[in-house]
Amino acid sequence: MLRSLKDLFESLLAPAGSASGPASVQDAAHRLQLATAVLLVEVMRADSQIGDAERQSVLATLRNRFSLADDELERLVELAERSSRDATDFHGFTSALNEQLDHAQKVQVIEAMWAVAYADGDLAAHENHVLWRIADLLHLPHGAYISAKMRAKAAADL
Repeated sequence: MLRSLKDLFESLLAPAGSASGPASVQDAAHRLQLATAVLLVEVMRADSQIGDAERQSVLATLRNRFSLADDELERLVELAERSSRDATDFHGFTSALNEQLDHAQKVQVIEAMWAVAYADGDLAAHENHVLWRIADLLHLPHGAYISAKMRAKAAADL
């Protein structure tokens, strides 16, 4: 199992366009799933207190966005947590989103990240900073970033 996770991890981080056909479509989907999961996990880890509410928000977002079974979801989150710990920057993950998502879809990802940040009822300064950096790497205008923040805050009843 560890070998298969390692193989999956390596294939997800391989440059896009290195294969062709149905396998590359599936690889692109997996790469998008991992990139999204890592960015959600980054927000969860940002305040140094990983609470159950934040973890549940990450799981719910990934389950709804990608229609994953529970075992697939757990493997994805495990891989995302490991990737998040090992990553030196966000560029590889945001590049995957920039390649595959349009503006509205990127705004949805940022809004989901805000939902994770607000899940524990408190927005830490580092969470805010991480979200600002990621929104910038996703080439989102400040207005879209703030609108997503306000929608997530309202949804969290804060």
